[in-house]
Amino acid sequence: MYIVVEGEDPGFDIFVNGRALARNEDALEKLAARLGIKPLLEFFSADQNSMALLLEEGAGDPEWAKTLPPPQWFSPDDGLATISTLLDFLKDSPTALGTETCSVIGELEEYERVLHKTSLRHLRWQLAVSWK
Repeated sequence: MYIVVEGEDPGFDIFVNGRALARNEDALEKLAARLGIKPLLEFFSADQNSMALLLEEGAGDPEWAKTLPPPQWFSPDDGLATISTLLDFLKDSPTALGTETCSVIGELEEYERVLHKTSLRHLRWQLAVSWK
């Protein structure tokens, strides 16, 4: 799972490591529901090129990909609300995700850093996924 910022070049590094987040997405989605926040995957969006790459990687069904809505862009502040709440909970409950908690916290902090910069530049973002 990684961040895509709207536009050609946002003027800062948007690299985030989302492997631990992807491995724990199910648990994080359940946690988000318990905390009353939007799950991370609700920020997912993809254009036709991204979906074509995912299909080449063996993820998804070509028929399903045809029914996707147009790409959506989200406010970084909405993403920060989810990320901050997850971070606060996980820092207070360091065993919540077992041995993965530390890795998830580190990746959420990377997301938080990128979304703060995105917000300062008044840009929008979306979450993308890769199955490689």
